[in-house]
Amino acid sequence: MTKILITSGPTRQFLDPVRYLTNASSGRMGRALAQAALDAGHDVVIVSGPVQVEYPEAAEVIPVVTTDEMLAACRRMFPHCDGLIGAAAPCDYQPQKVATQKIAKTGDPLLLHLVETADVVASLGAERLPHQWLVGFALETEDQRFRALTKLQRKSCDLMVLNGPEAMDAAENSVELIDPAGNVLDTFTGGKDEVARGILRRIGTNLIR
Repeated sequence: MTKILITSGPTRQFLDPVRYLTNASSGRMGRALAQAALDAGHDVVIVSGPVQVEYPEAAEVIPVVTTDEMLAACRRMFPHCDGLIGAAAPCDYQPQKVATQKIAKTGDPLLLHLVETADVVASLGAERLPHQWLVGFALETEDQRFRALTKLQRKSCDLMVLNGPEAMDAAENSVELIDPAGNVLDTFTGGKDEVARGILRRIGTNLIR
């Protein structure tokens, strides 16, 4: 039986004790992928940022908040899994310095110095064992296929799921599944449950032995 690690939802990077950077990821795609994987007979572990969706009861869920926490949880679980589906949208930037007290209004512009967070999928790709596989997600607004293929190569993924910003916090999605040669293996459009089943079918054909 295959054990699949799925990352899902957004992460938060705090500016001060009450404010944070994040994005509109809802966790719906991650939930749909988890259900499709369970329906296909796989074991599922979900590492999820803060979301309102309810994940399938049969899945093991590990809640996290920040990108560093997501990476740490994935590093604990991935060695015990056969593959990863990186459907989360981790926050890409964090403040260089987090204020210890709530930042007060002064009437002047607030200048934030941001630095990149760790790349969860790329980090796991660099540490993967020979038998493990990785499927990443790329949300792009321009040069979509080129950027998705670049991410696939940089993150050491076996497949990349390309979608656009309209997927964020939406009930439906439209994706292309790209292989390392840049070929579009499949396109899936519809409700996220339907799209997830299509992705899992292709993973089953191409990656699960």
